[in-house]
Amino acid sequence: MLLTAPKVLPVRRRLLAIALATRRKRALTGNLPNTRQDEHGWVSPCVIEEVATYIGMAPIAVQEVATFYNMYNTAPVGRFKLGVCTNLPCQLRDGKKAAEFLKARLGIDFNETTPDGVFTLKELECLGACGDAPVMLVNNKRMCSFMDAQKLDALLAELRTAAKE
Repeated sequence: MLLTAPKVLPVRRRLLAIALATRRKRALTGNLPNTRQDEHGWVSPCVIEEVATYIGMAPIAVQEVATFYNMYNTAPVGRFKLGVCTNLPCQLRDGKKAAEFLKARLGIDFNETTPDGVFTLKELECLGACGDAPVMLVNNKRMCSFMDAQKLDALLAELRTAAKE
């Protein structure tokens, strides 16, 4: 079922107008799924179809973007997606310890969601902040650096409080 045209955040309206006016539709494949994900928490097959129809492209073109980048959730995730960098620089600076700590505290493994639906744990590629290792992202928007056990506990407590609001 095709929904109405995707709601576009105000910042992206101008980009949308320019892209459609100049017929650079491919430029939109990275922005519109992200907009819909911000609204719904993930990019469903229905959203992929909707975005493709809206910009006049084949659904596979939008699907390729949504499945290539790890910032897109192509399945439902918890309210807070915790992405931990597992590349070598982070591993050399206790990244594995941080990941294992989160797994133990949350009782889940990578690509799993806590039973209460609050946290999903993901393994991420390099986040480009090797000097701040170990690093992680919260919901693809908030970078957290030097994540030792104390900082991880504080972050989890903060996010649990936010989940109750």
